[in-house]
Amino acid sequence: MSSTVISHGAAHHDSHDHHHETFLTKYIFSQDHKMIAKQFLITGIVMAVFAMVLSILFRIQLAWPDKEFPILEIFLGKWAEGGRIKPDFFLSLVTIHGTMMVFFVLTAGLSGTFSNLLIPYQIGARDMASPLMNMLSYWFFFVACVIMVASFFVESGPAAAGWTIYPPLSAVPTAISGSGLGMTLWLVSMTLFIASQVLGGVNYISTILNMRTKGMDLWRMPLTIWSFFLTAIVGLLSFPVLVSAVVLLFFDRSVGTSFYLSDLVVQGQILPNEGGSPILFQHLFWFLGHPEVYIVVMPALGLTSEVISTNSRKPIFGYHAMVYSLVGITVLSFIVWGHHMFVTGMNPFLGGVFMITTLIIAVPSAVKAFNYIATLWRGNIRFTPAMMFAIGMVSFFVSGGLTGLYLGNAALDINLHDTYFVVAHFHLVMGSASIFGMLCGVYHWYPKMFGRMMDTKLGYLHFWLTFIGAYLVFFPMHFMGIDGVPRRYYAFTAFPFMEKWVSVNLLITWAAIIAGLGQVAFLWNFFASIWTGKKASQNPWQSNTLEWTTPVEHIHGNWPGEIPTVYRWPYDYSKPGHDTDFIPQTTPFSETMSSNQAHDFEGNEEAVRIQNEWNKQNNREVEG
Repeated sequence: MSSTVISHGAAHHDSHDHHHETFLTKYIFSQDHKMIAKQFLITGIVMAVFAMVLSILFRIQLAWPDKEFPILEIFLGKWAEGGRIKPDFFLSLVTIHGTMMVFFVLTAGLSGTFSNLLIPYQIGARDMASPLMNMLSYWFFFVACVIMVASFFVESGPAAAGWTIYPPLSAVPTAISGSGLGMTLWLVSMTLFIASQVLGGVNYISTILNMRTKGMDLWRMPLTIWSFFLTAIVGLLSFPVLVSAVVLLFFDRSVGTSFYLSDLVVQGQILPNEGGSPILFQHLFWFLGHPEVYIVVMPALGLTSEVISTNSRKPIFGYHAMVYSLVGITVLSFIVWGHHMFVTGMNPFLGGVFMITTLIIAVPSAVKAFNYIATLWRGNIRFTPAMMFAIGMVSFFVSGGLTGLYLGNAALDINLHDTYFVVAHFHLVMGSASIFGMLCGVYHWYPKMFGRMMDTKLGYLHFWLTFIGAYLVFFPMHFMGIDGVPRRYYAFTAFPFMEKWVSVNLLITWAAIIAGLGQVAFLWNFFASIWTGKKASQNPWQSNTLEWTTPVEHIHGNWPGEIPTVYRWPYDYSKPGHDTDFIPQTTPFSETMSSNQAHDFEGNEEAVRIQNEWNKQNNREVEG
């Protein structure tokens, strides 16, 4: 089946090598996976900047809760009268910041960019299985972004129920100002976003299963492709559940149903709703919400695997174990959602089940961390900016993951739930780790995207400001959470036991501002290098995977002639007996007789026989 698809695709693309493209069809409504990857990336960067500005705004409020900043009123108007952010708007800032970072940056920006860029390149395909669906996936995402940003310009303000949008704040339009039209726009935006993810997921899975080039079996796929493949499966199975939750929420808001509402009094008025349960929404939300953590983290792990192996000049340690750990994370991610709900009054037996599955999922995660460290051990490491961010990703994944062991324990979670300990945990293990994985991918594959090199010194500056800043922001929050400081509170001066943490908030805010300024170095480096960066060679990192066999100049269909055949796995680095420290996947074993080993020919008895005869002949010549 796959050979039929490949030959058909090759014929289709070869017949269009020189077709005329207008500005609209090339840059706006493009169906080329390479251009769509750039669209996802640049849109994700814009959303990240927007979300970062929101975070600095609410950090300013937490650091100086009683101080007035007249400049805030100039930019925010009625939401910061007198130079102080209003409590309702503070919650809106927290809500939209979380939504944009989790969904628009870390999901679409990360997975949308690199799945589009690397899947056809690394499996040897001309393009995605459905270029039209690919284009629609991006435009659904773009419209979702526009609607989410537009919610800041409605009179009642943007959504203000937290990024988890728990009822009743999200289900009763009159609850607070952020429960009105802004909440409706949030729901519309997220519905379009999920449509984008489903279209993309179907495309990614279909392309990987049906369009691999000759010789590219599953065990020769790079770990990046495995991670994108399994991420798409998780998204395809979990995102529709959030759609169902959103539809029921629409009904409660607009039609008068009571799926999530019961026995409520709003501003002295008893609402007619009865029989609903807000806990139902939590189950539906977290059935997506926890797999979403791995939808965000797994692509970052895949990119990190490729970058660490390439820049360590070593084969990835435990390739099969890495694949099985990704499969284990994929399966287990669907049966751990209840650990977000230990305080909802669930049956203790059920809580125990979720606790056990949560602790078990730490095992495949630990396998990956161990294998990264083993790959780095005694490697001939090249500390490129991409490698720095990859190592930083492993650091955050380990340090943030360790605190997950505390939150996965029901007895401890009851004390730590909804405190700053939770904020610290997921910002390290999901937020910082995934952002660093995404950035390592940007630095590593920038030459393939734009044909230019980014500035290395600016890359180092960006890394150290971001790495140190992230730890200074999130590490102290663990201690605040242990002391019982709740998250999403508007001012720490309202409660005596929290006042001692105001100075720590000051440190965190300054660290956030400095880390934010560090992103200016990245933005300048990224956009300026598109035009002024040093021109890239075809394979600047001396890497083995197929994307580095394509021309530097982008062409329709990726390869000018036939698609290369794959003969080996993608991690033949520093192989004893070979004259260079890398062997591309397209190099036949007949050209590397001096470095071939028995396990290279798994299941191929004829190849083993020929290699053995060559070895005997070579030994006789040496002895002679």
